[in-house]
Amino acid sequence: MVDKVIKASKIIALLEEGCNQCFVAQRLNVTRSTVQRTWQRYQETGSVKRRPGSGRKTCTEPRDDRFLVSQALRNRKSSYVDLKNTLEEVRNVQISLWTVRRRLLAANIHSHRPARGPKLLRGHRVARLSFARNCVSWTHEDWDRVLFSDEARISLHGEDRRRRVLRRRGERFAEACFEEITSYGGGSVMFWAGINSMDCTELVFIENGTLTGHRYITEVLIPYAQPALTALGENSIFMDDNARAHRSGGVDAYMLEVGIRRLDWPARSPDLNPIEHVWDVLKRRVRSVQPAPQTIRGLKNVITAEWERIPQETIKDILTSMPRRMQAVISARGGHTQY
Repeated sequence: MVDKVIKASKIIALLEEGCNQCFVAQRLNVTRSTVQRTWQRYQETGSVKRRPGSGRKTCTEPRDDRFLVSQALRNRKSSYVDLKNTLEEVRNVQISLWTVRRRLLAANIHSHRPARGPKLLRGHRVARLSFARNCVSWTHEDWDRVLFSDEARISLHGEDRRRRVLRRRGERFAEACFEEITSYGGGSVMFWAGINSMDCTELVFIENGTLTGHRYITEVLIPYAQPALTALGENSIFMDDNARAHRSGGVDAYMLEVGIRRLDWPARSPDLNPIEHVWDVLKRRVRSVQPAPQTIRGLKNVITAEWERIPQETIKDILTSMPRRMQAVISARGGHTQY
């Protein structure tokens, strides 16, 4: 509205300087009829603003608009249909779904997919907040002593729901715009790795069954985690989450025996573990490989190759976010963060 008033003022100023209407229309990139109407309105009313009441009237009153906005903010998971029906029931006003959308957009309310994260109970929030307060003063050099680790899984034909398709009206089920799915993703590959600011371990594929405490010791800790911790020095710290295999009695006894110092990690806190973002980088790279692998063996080869191609600078940049992650948890009082 303000831009229209400014442009109308420029039209009047040029016309009063003696410019003809064709010149003004070309100069301001508007039609000649717009210049004509603006000049006529100015001569009749002495103002460049629209006459009160001119134009099509809206089908809702300001009170109806405020009602829609308040309902949307009270019930964030309401659909446009829910809001439309509520307005009709409470205020007896019938509008279209597009009108609901326009009223919310005018209030800067947009429809988005909700962010997702693990369910946090009070104990989880308390533990996360305590952990963040204990580590918020850590410097980048302190975090450089930590070996972050985790497991991840990639399906052969998995879909992360990020890809979109460009189509015209009526082409939703066209073959070029349709994506077929396979039961259980056609099989998957599970693997473990550890990262720090200076290096990362090799990928360890977890095959032939689930990961147990004994397998965690013999297949992960002894051949990969322990050498990486030794390379970090005597003040190194090992980070793993609270998965059952990680917290078995045998694993605890082994770490105590060999002197592995473990970071007391709060449960249900994937947003605090920077390796989750490295997994995201890896999965994006794997999905971008063309032609896509069609067998589990081919998938493993692609995962291994893309893991080795991830620049160490990328991992280092992700690790520099640790102080900000701690501050974000404190600001959220132990709740979910943007990470």
